[in-house]
Amino acid sequence: MTVGSQVKQTLASLKGAQGTLRLYAAQSQDPGAVTAYQEAVFVTGSIIKDLEERLKLLEFEEPQYKGD
Repeated sequence: MTVGSQVKQTLASLKGAQGTLRLYAAQSQDPGAVTAYQEAVFVTGSIIKDLEERLKLLEFEEPQYKGD
């Protein structure tokens, strides 16, 4: 497995986890839990953005990873 495919797999996993966190936030009745879930959604969003930028740079620097 190449670095590019590992980063893409990690991104897909993070996006899935973020979706689950959003679902939990929507379903929770506890305001404290909702806040915690929303913070986690924000943090994962930031990580996803950073990884997407890293992937773009990786694909630019190493074209063989593009479309992996």
